[in-house]
Amino acid sequence: MEIASKYDPSQVEEKWYQYWLNHGFFKSQPDHREPYTIVIPPPNVTGVLHMGHMLNNTIQDILVRRARMMGKNALWVPGTDHASIATEAKVVAKLAAEGVRKDDLTREEFLQHAWEWTHKHGGIILEQLKKLGASCDWDRTAFTMDEQRSKSVINVFTDLYNKGKIYRGVRMVNWDPKALTALSDEEVIYREQQGKLYYIRYKIEKEDGYALVATTRPETIMGDTAMCINPNNPKTAHLCGKKVIVPLVNRVVPVIEDEYVDTEFGTGCLKVTPAHDVNDYLLGQKYNLPSIDIFNDNGTISESGEIYIGMDRFEVRKQILNDLDAAGLLEKTEDYTNKVGFSERTDVPIEPKLSMQWFLKMEELAKPALEAVMNDTIKFHPMKFKNMYRYWMENIKDWCISRQLWWGHRIPAYYLPGGGYVVAETKEEAYQKAMNNEQLTMNNEQLSIEDLRQDEDCLDTWFSSWLWPISVFDGINNPDNEDINYYYPTNDLVTAPEIIFFWVARMIISGYEYRQEACFHNVYFTGIVRDKLGRKMSKSLGNSPDPIELMNKYGADGVRMGMLLTSPAGNDLPFDEALCEQGRNFNNKIWNAFRLVKGWEVDAATPQPEDSAIAVQWFRCRLSKAILEVDDCFTKYRLNEALMVVYKLFWDEFSAWYLELVKPGYAQPIDALTCRSTLEFFDALLRLLHPFMPFITEELWQALSPRGAGESVMIALTPVPLEQTKRDEAEAYMKDFETLKELIGNIRAIRKQKNLPPKEGLTLQVLGQYDSRFDAVIRKMGNINEICCVSEKAVGAVSFLIHTTEYAILLDGVVDAATEKAKIEAEINYVEGFLASVMSKLGNAKFVANAKPEIVENERNKKKDTENKIHTLREKMKGLSGEKEKI
Repeated sequence: MEIASKYDPSQVEEKWYQYWLNHGFFKSQPDHREPYTIVIPPPNVTGVLHMGHMLNNTIQDILVRRARMMGKNALWVPGTDHASIATEAKVVAKLAAEGVRKDDLTREEFLQHAWEWTHKHGGIILEQLKKLGASCDWDRTAFTMDEQRSKSVINVFTDLYNKGKIYRGVRMVNWDPKALTALSDEEVIYREQQGKLYYIRYKIEKEDGYALVATTRPETIMGDTAMCINPNNPKTAHLCGKKVIVPLVNRVVPVIEDEYVDTEFGTGCLKVTPAHDVNDYLLGQKYNLPSIDIFNDNGTISESGEIYIGMDRFEVRKQILNDLDAAGLLEKTEDYTNKVGFSERTDVPIEPKLSMQWFLKMEELAKPALEAVMNDTIKFHPMKFKNMYRYWMENIKDWCISRQLWWGHRIPAYYLPGGGYVVAETKEEAYQKAMNNEQLTMNNEQLSIEDLRQDEDCLDTWFSSWLWPISVFDGINNPDNEDINYYYPTNDLVTAPEIIFFWVARMIISGYEYRQEACFHNVYFTGIVRDKLGRKMSKSLGNSPDPIELMNKYGADGVRMGMLLTSPAGNDLPFDEALCEQGRNFNNKIWNAFRLVKGWEVDAATPQPEDSAIAVQWFRCRLSKAILEVDDCFTKYRLNEALMVVYKLFWDEFSAWYLELVKPGYAQPIDALTCRSTLEFFDALLRLLHPFMPFITEELWQALSPRGAGESVMIALTPVPLEQTKRDEAEAYMKDFETLKELIGNIRAIRKQKNLPPKEGLTLQVLGQYDSRFDAVIRKMGNINEICCVSEKAVGAVSFLIHTTEYAILLDGVVDAATEKAKIEAEINYVEGFLASVMSKLGNAKFVANAKPEIVENERNKKKDTENKIHTLREKMKGLSGEKEKI
């Protein structure tokens, strides 16, 4: 294979990805090998590739490629999530642009539009992942609303209902006025907002006085059904047993007493609006207060509000303040910072609302899932997220699983015209259940199947994705099939910590409920990709680059490497495009090193030089150590450190030292033994790099030696280290070689210091103990003509010390002593002038007394450093004069 002069990812990546697909390297079926399984966190069908996806899926691909190369039967299952709220919003917006309102359509007509949108847009992100190199088994692509997954969801709902774990009731929920649906607590994002605290006067019934209330939400006044005070607060004791009049609507409500009221907040008087605040709702239940729901589903005022009917809640806030002020009932306003809940999907403030919903009891279900993480049956990487998980699981609330949407899994509850309902997987089954229930048949005489009406709501999107590790193998509908028994539990889950409650915890719960074991062994939490200013990347900020454009510019391997280098598990990634450039530069380094090696002319008759033999022995030891380090990093899920080990091995050791050592002279052939070893090393390096940089490693591995059709580096085994018995010897050899590198580094430093040409042959003198095994390397890498052991170094020589051995480079005849002396003398004069200025400051008693201590200390450090430099320069001058000099 001819190797181009420059690496061009566009000529490589698509070619090899198609090659992998054509040969089925991503596919997996159960066999005798140890399985390794990852299920993709299914991206929303509304989504396109962003930087968070890039990081997450790069990590997954590294893990699954590594597993394949370890001889495991590796499977990465891809798929997408139907994303109820997000997808319905997209479809509604599309229809609105066409002049069609959702309300004008039947459910079936709307779902037809939703399916058309999904078929058109739903697979975009998966196609983009292929450009990244994602080695998923695409034949197994799943969708949370495909037939198999949908059947699993309905199966689980009916099972949990029959077990008494799902119930229906009126509860206070988080309501999204834009999406027109209830949300779970985990779908509410709380943000600090700069708002106002409004002090409103409530007239005391049959008295001239007022009770003052401080509130951040004056628009809810129309729903007030009581005022509450703390019985232990003397400031409000005069209100005990009284009644007050709600402003504007003139409703007379009682003053109740409860220690819940914070005596330090506001005025000590709390307006109680049971229908629109969670804590007020609890007070309402405790004191049997009426609940007045003043909001329509879209956040406008309902007829129950009596005034401002049809106005938006935030418009009402402006208007009611004007009206309160005009009525003399607004005493004052103050700036106030509080936390406001926003919908995670639509980004509008949520509204607490009493609503009939379906709930799943979580307390008992959560117990085995909590224990599994706490005892490390399931390991978190990093472990710091265990405490967050424990806190949430120990304080878990019932899960509101119903959504007022059409796009999603419709709740399998069927209502009868005469009252009551049944839960069943199908309408036919529901009818049979109803007919078999004597109480229902009494209230529904002459019942026909057409009389059954299915619940209009659908299930929370997470109710399907919590089954994902099981449902992708059809383990709910067919719990003893070959796939679920072989691939489950999965090995690793790679996800973001912000969905630890949405998804991770719930998957673990479902695993113990439906398989009686953990659904995965490890959870690798990625960090957030941030820009150079530390801001989270987002479209709204305009600080997120297009991943496709990045890959077009730097190549997929360059972007993968650039992102991973600074991304330890669980910590945020401070992304800079320069990282991708670094990745591209590394690609070029690999490419050029390969071209050098493949360009050598091999002569079988040429004996192996001693310096090459040393290099081969050293690098074999060094490679073995790196293999062990990489293995250790993968075991600890320190993937960025594993990449850095291989990066340094290739750049600093293989390229900078090994190739320089074995490289033949100009127009000279290389011996066959060294060439064979070099190609073996290159092969091992490519295999170590492949999980991180799959495309360039495949291109070069194929070019390394003749390959047959169907061969690939991705199914070649990962390199193995030296045998245990040889590792101590190898460690000692590497330690000696590090001393050798230090020696050569000193020689090169003297060349640079003395402006000696690289081709100028030098003499090296050795004073003390000396190991001559590496003389051939010293001669080649240091361009040393002669190495001699002496008892005293020559006059004018420059020496250096390594451990207890002194080395000296002869300069006689190589350096012009007079010129060098003049240069050193000029430098001494300059440095002495600087020292005089420092001494002037330190000799000024006023400066020393009045300056900050750290400034005075800094000047003293300058004095010390300058004196040391002058001493060194004078030692150099002595050396040129025939006296001893050391560097």
